[in-house]
Amino acid sequence: MSTFILEFEIPLKEIENKIDAVKTTGIKTGMDVSEGVRQLEEQLSREKKKIYENLTRWERVQLARHPKRPYSSDYISRITDYWFELHGDRYFSDDPAMICGIAQIDDLKLMIISQEKGRGTKSKVYRNFGMARPEGYRKALRLMKLAEKYNIPILTLIDTPGAYPGIGAEERGQAEAIARNLFEMSKLKVPIVNIVIGEGASGGALGIGVGDKILCFENTWYSVISPEGCASILFRDSSRTAEAADSMMVTAKDLKELGIADIILPEPEGGEEGVITFAYTFTQQRPHKSNMSLPGKGWGAKGIIKAVAAKLPYPRESSHMG
Repeated sequence: MSTFILEFEIPLKEIENKIDAVKTTGIKTGMDVSEGVRQLEEQLSREKKKIYENLTRWERVQLARHPKRPYSSDYISRITDYWFELHGDRYFSDDPAMICGIAQIDDLKLMIISQEKGRGTKSKVYRNFGMARPEGYRKALRLMKLAEKYNIPILTLIDTPGAYPGIGAEERGQAEAIARNLFEMSKLKVPIVNIVIGEGASGGALGIGVGDKILCFENTWYSVISPEGCASILFRDSSRTAEAADSMMVTAKDLKELGIADIILPEPEGGEEGVITFAYTFTQQRPHKSNMSLPGKGWGAKGIIKAVAAKLPYPRESSHMG
């Protein structure tokens, strides 16, 4: 299990510690402990199944924020055969929290627009923890219009705790930049596929979230506000976060039932172990490019992206919002 333990995973960690202790005793004493280890492993399997089949909405939110969960850069490096990042909004500057560029997956060319949180302190600060500024949204729009010009489908990877609310961002028109994206994306004449890979918080997510198909990983959330923010505003009590998550219906399953999400992408059980494995099952059926010790085959999100794009009018004749 991960070195990062969520509260609901503590019982699993305790069983794992018991397994390690029994194995250590066997090594030191020479005793046959195989039966004891087998029983504990069966108990671990049962407990894991029980926990992950009954996750609450708030627990899924925690999994969506898991620090070892794959970020956009992880997916881009693993699912693309060609990637060329493009920078700048041509008005103010570049925004490292928004990674955009031309990519190729097998024979499919596409424009990828993605949000990146960063991994490690230096990277997180550089990426502003995934909170894009106005220039990030304007860069995204510039490149989506470029994709439309050359009839290239657009794939957005959504993972943000929200748009950056700093003074400078507000002075440069944060709300206008997001609103402009919503308006312009609704009129683009190329297919747009949105995939929520982690957190989909508020306008920060919506700023690149208008599309023809919305896919959500199983342990993600997508809502107008975080459960903590909702609890503080609605209940004036931040300790009621889990209750707020239930009231908001933020999970992928909720979104599918509400008709917001089109497809739920399944994930394996677990925190770090599960999401790291899923980073590789997300790739197409070919060896992983940089680490051959990890699984190299999976059902392949590439196929889903292609299938979704193939079913859409290409290019679209007019705005689907009238």
